[in-house]
Amino acid sequence: MNETMIQLFLKKVEDELNEDILPFWLTHLRDRKHGGFVGRISNDLVADEQAPKGLILHTRLLWAFSALARFLKDRRCEKMAYDAYQIVRGDFWDGRYGGAYWQVGAEGPIDVQKKTYGQAFLIYGLAEYYRLSRNSEPLAMAQEVFERLERHAHDEQNGGYLEVMERDWRLSPHQQLSEEDLVAPKSMNTHLHLLEAYTELYLVWPDAQVLRRLEELLEIFLKFILEPQTHHFRLFFERDWKSLTGCVSFGHDIEGSWLLHRAQQAADKEDKEWAGRVVPASVQIAKAVLEEGLDKDGGLLYERLEDGRIRAEKHFWCQAEAVVGFVNAYQLTGEPVYLEAAWKVWQFIETYQVDRTYGEWFWKLDERRTPDLSLPKVSEWKCPYHNSRACIETIQRLRQILREPVLSGQGER
Repeated sequence: MNETMIQLFLKKVEDELNEDILPFWLTHLRDRKHGGFVGRISNDLVADEQAPKGLILHTRLLWAFSALARFLKDRRCEKMAYDAYQIVRGDFWDGRYGGAYWQVGAEGPIDVQKKTYGQAFLIYGLAEYYRLSRNSEPLAMAQEVFERLERHAHDEQNGGYLEVMERDWRLSPHQQLSEEDLVAPKSMNTHLHLLEAYTELYLVWPDAQVLRRLEELLEIFLKFILEPQTHHFRLFFERDWKSLTGCVSFGHDIEGSWLLHRAQQAADKEDKEWAGRVVPASVQIAKAVLEEGLDKDGGLLYERLEDGRIRAEKHFWCQAEAVVGFVNAYQLTGEPVYLEAAWKVWQFIETYQVDRTYGEWFWKLDERRTPDLSLPKVSEWKCPYHNSRACIETIQRLRQILREPVLSGQGER
């Protein structure tokens, strides 16, 4: 891509963030009946006032509005971040045992389990809100959650973290993140978002124990999660890291390729050895996704099943992560094929994934690129985290590429 095309790419991402994603989330979230934010909104913008409110939605809102407020210098986002923080510290926070409930309703907690995945996003959102507010309270909350995870969820014998705790942090007998996931004591997904959360926590709180766990997570990814022959992530594990499935998640692979690199950069502030191991792995993952997961229409396929069959639907979050992952691979290698792949994915997003009628992005398209209109625009799992972050990261990285033709990595964050 020449400079003119990169500038066009940049403008299109800026426009999508400012004219679609941001207005949608500023306009439609308020719960007029119960206060706070609505837990679920249909594709055509009908709010379900009875829907439960999920920890993942609210911690991701906290992260997204905090990041957008910092990036755009937008006071509206700052106000939304403040409100999201008040909900998290009020409705979701467990004042007796610490940490956050998985799900709440108008009358109080509904699901009081402490799922490690959810606590990771709690840390992630609190760390970003601390960056924005410089208020010591969210940082203290993040520190407390980190310490409870270390005390109760960390597997001292095998390394890594177990999936689900009860309210009082006893190990739950039912180790499953969601109904779509395998019953398994450990998962790639939870460890990826712990890696992400501990990276951001360490950058605002450079504590020695956080660094040790961040480095342990990097080691776990390189030793147990990343399959060295195929360069795909294994997905579910026994406690001793025995793999339970051969499925491939292309979206998680490409997301992990750049999150591993960001974690390596944080860890390298103390130990420069990680770059020599993580950077080649990040590039190999991106290369495998490019060759096996990118459809001829430019969109990223969802997954490959254990028997080799491809689930050809296109999920919104996979497309968002593909843009960042391929731009990151270009920055690491200078190979134009990666920037061209990022541009193709972005063109797919603009053509098919963005809802031109009601705004935001369709959750899922089938193999014929027809949107599933039964899926919500806002839910426990549908939020602005993936696509707003993709826009922020891509804008920063493309600006850097335009300034610095000799490529040098992670952008401005």
